[in-house]
Amino acid sequence: MRAKLPSSSGYVDRDGVKIYYEIYGDGPETMVFLPPWSIVHSRIYKAQLPYFSERFRCITFDGRGNGKSDRPADVAAYSLDNNVADALAVMDATEAGNAILVGLSLGGLHASVLAAHHPERVRAAILVGTVASIGPPNFARLANKHFETKQEQYEGWNKFNREYWMENYPDFAEHFIRNIHSEPHSTRQIEEGIDWAGGTTGPVLVKTVEARTIPPRFDVSEAMYRKIRCPVLMIHGDNDQIQSYARAQAVAEITGAELVTIEGGGHNPLGRIPAKTNALIVDFLDRKLGIAAPARRASPATRKAKRALYLSSPIGLGHGRRDIAITRELRKLHPDLEVDWLAQDPVTRLLEASGERIHPLSARLASESLHIELESGEHDLHCFQAIRRMDEVLIANFMIFQDAVDEGGYDLVIADEAWDIDHYWHEHPELKKAKLAWFTDFVGYVPIPSGGEHEAFLTTDYNAEMIGHIERHPAVRDRAIFVGGPEDIAPLSFGKDLPTMRDWVPRHFDFAGYIIGEHPRAFGSRADLRARLGYRPDERVCIVAVGGSGVGAHLIRRILQSYPMARAKLPELRMIVVAGPRIDPASLNAPAGVEVRAFVPDLDRHLAACDQALVQGGLTTCMELTAAGTPFLYFPLKNHFEQNFHVAHRLDRYGAGRRMAYATSTPDMIADAMVDALRAPAKFKPVEDGGAARAARMLADLI
Repeated sequence: MRAKLPSSSGYVDRDGVKIYYEIYGDGPETMVFLPPWSIVHSRIYKAQLPYFSERFRCITFDGRGNGKSDRPADVAAYSLDNNVADALAVMDATEAGNAILVGLSLGGLHASVLAAHHPERVRAAILVGTVASIGPPNFARLANKHFETKQEQYEGWNKFNREYWMENYPDFAEHFIRNIHSEPHSTRQIEEGIDWAGGTTGPVLVKTVEARTIPPRFDVSEAMYRKIRCPVLMIHGDNDQIQSYARAQAVAEITGAELVTIEGGGHNPLGRIPAKTNALIVDFLDRKLGIAAPARRASPATRKAKRALYLSSPIGLGHGRRDIAITRELRKLHPDLEVDWLAQDPVTRLLEASGERIHPLSARLASESLHIELESGEHDLHCFQAIRRMDEVLIANFMIFQDAVDEGGYDLVIADEAWDIDHYWHEHPELKKAKLAWFTDFVGYVPIPSGGEHEAFLTTDYNAEMIGHIERHPAVRDRAIFVGGPEDIAPLSFGKDLPTMRDWVPRHFDFAGYIIGEHPRAFGSRADLRARLGYRPDERVCIVAVGGSGVGAHLIRRILQSYPMARAKLPELRMIVVAGPRIDPASLNAPAGVEVRAFVPDLDRHLAACDQALVQGGLTTCMELTAAGTPFLYFPLKNHFEQNFHVAHRLDRYGAGRRMAYATSTPDMIADAMVDALRAPAKFKPVEDGGAARAARMLADLI
């Protein structure tokens, strides 16, 4: 899913070559993102465009040879002259005027040429991993001589060779992309870069290298760099394997640019550490151009009350219910505490129904629920891969969060499985502007067996990165709280050569016990609760609930097929389907006798009052049913590691629920299981009370 789509797009035709461009946002200042080498296209800036287009008018375009732009046959079409002319043509067509230029790699050279020879078009230049035409020689392995020379074998950098590109371009592309991202734990960036490299071919890329021998009609010597008068920010990794760090130093010395060195960084910091680079750009534009950054922290001396910013995971509504419960307990300890919620639909509906205050920046958040829905199949969600592919959404939302923290001067950030916050503050502790309390009810990615060795490698790599973050920067989390007890930790390993979850988690988390929005003991007698909710004593109420996303539509439809069969055996059966706020009830075509509701803010009470529930397999709903002693069937999503491993382990510990496989559960099997569950008394282990109060006491110490 894209975090943001362009507001408009089009083509510029230069000498019969069409160049595709996109425009994002409509701010008063314009930023132009110049394309790097044609091995990738403009999606390389995906971590910048959604955020900066909230304040700027952002323009990007595909360099000739990749993306939606043409791939001309003539070598000369790929010359530096033509690349620079393309940039000017796009700027003219989009009325960019005097713009801020951002150039990665070869785009940095193009930005330098424009800043020197067309100064009226460039207000500032940001050069990242820049190609330079001055300084010490670049790596010999990337020289034209090496490229043209026939090699005895094609291993390592010998793949940077004309003949090999014509024979096995995909293998070279993978090698090159892996060297762009030389930092550890770059699997997602490598994977996506390889995909983008598939947008061109070996023969096309050969022409781009051959065109480098064509001398430009303008000066690119040291004298050119001395002509640059606009503010220049340079960001360069000192482990860049594509463009020598020493060349960046030479450019900075001559231009007087600010050079930010990324220690251990590779060639594309914009993609690998986007939170840091985005923050550097914001600060630079604030200082050099007076383009105001988000307001800085309010002085604590000027505030009367303590303030907290609460982030509740939007994937399902269970997080919201438990977070509201924690907040209510926290207000008992700090009555004057002001709480703002940075949240998304459907959690915002729950918060509004509870009278909570939603931060206005919430409206800018990209929908994580929609991303999950787009990633899902028929009762199938590869949760781990969906999270990996949500990186564009997560960095966009993190930057909005960072704005909220910078503007609000909060004393405490409470993050309930807000993975982006935890990740980026650990990567860049200097961005942390408030104390952080971190909640989760599971720790550790688990590979789905069908994913084989590759998925086991990926989950291990992600777990290793998380473990490394916390052990290198233990102070980022001022309090880490596990929702449950030590026995709720799955008896699994984080992966090869990593610790077991049960050994590692207790050393880094406090345990609150399970947290329920409101424990069913507080609802009064079951008979009175049923009466208040309008359920008759002579009916058997079955509730079907699939959470706050739209992933459960297939399960609902299959359960609806089972309803007539179950009703034939239990005439007193009453079925109520809670479709959730993201599934259109009319789309379900429910049979006569079935009631369908879109959103029920007090669903936990209905789950405690009903005779049976059929649910998807999310932890919160299943644990609410367990606490109430309500019999239930649950259908974990295929390939959803949390539901199939972490949740299943916890439910087994409580002896709760009957697990069923959607793929093999026919409507008649579901009907039989419903009848069996209604006729057999539930014997669940009791769920502890007071988790919200315990969690609140842990938070109170931080305020």
